[in-house]
Amino acid sequence: MPTMQNTNRWETKELVTMALMCAISVILSFIEFPLIPGISWLKYDPSCVPAMITGFAYGPGAGVVVGIVSVLIHTLIMGDWVGGLMNVFIVLAMVLPSAVAYTRNRTFKSALAGLGVSVVVCIVVAIVSNLLIDPFYLGVPFEAVTALVVPALLPFNIVKSVLNSALTLVVYKSISNLITPKKNRVKGR
Repeated sequence: MPTMQNTNRWETKELVTMALMCAISVILSFIEFPLIPGISWLKYDPSCVPAMITGFAYGPGAGVVVGIVSVLIHTLIMGDWVGGLMNVFIVLAMVLPSAVAYTRNRTFKSALAGLGVSVVVCIVVAIVSNLLIDPFYLGVPFEAVTALVVPALLPFNIVKSVLNSALTLVVYKSISNLITPKKNRVKGR
């Protein structure tokens, strides 16, 4: 009789941790504040950080799942589908490059390099998303959105993505032994 093999991608502990990270992310999505004086509609929230931490711990797929699920929950609560769509783009831009780099080589240098790429990708994706979506969503001319790129969108997204990256580094280093204890186990024990 052939033996049954577990083909699940994630272990139960990883799934529980991912669910906890989703819950933390949703809570953090409601803690928002403006970063640029005078531009109160561009608000920062640290909700992407749990997804980035999950990406470092369990790989890019897990990080993306946590990020997208938390965005969907926030979107269902708030009803802002366009903002939710843009947040999905931001989650992908922040989580994928950093998690892929760190998964390939689990060193501080790889984490920094991946986060650096994530910052650049996030800035580009955020600005392009605003240029493509805002004219339709806000009903403003394309030129009005392009006029906001340098004074508002660029500085906001630089600060936002750098802040998310810094928080990810600090928090992941602090909790990595708790959420990924396998690396500390000796084989055969």
